[in-house]
Amino acid sequence: MDNKKKNVQQINIELDEKVSSGEYANFVVVTHSPAEFVLDFTRILPGVPKAKVHSRIVMAPPHAKAFLGALNENIKKFESKHGEINHPKQDDGFSDFGVKPPKDVLPN
Repeated sequence: MDNKKKNVQQINIELDEKVSSGEYANFVVVTHSPAEFVLDFTRILPGVPKAKVHSRIVMAPPHAKAFLGALNENIKKFESKHGEINHPKQDDGFSDFGVKPPKDVLPN
């Protein structure tokens, strides 16, 4: 047990002022290749037919899976405290926000 504790590296994470305010996104397009996952975060606004990617995150597959696990864990914690998050789905599996990613052209 002591060997495991000795092998754990602690990382100090710095958050500068510009990044600390965050970037709002209400839509994400996820694509992947054999080597990486790409998450393009954007905002969909009413009456605007085009959405600009505001942040692109590229992850190796193991990091994407770790991210999924962390997100699932935090959603469970959130829902246990605040109640279930309702997310209506259409027949095609996309959220019922009236927006779908293009079928043939993705921003890669």
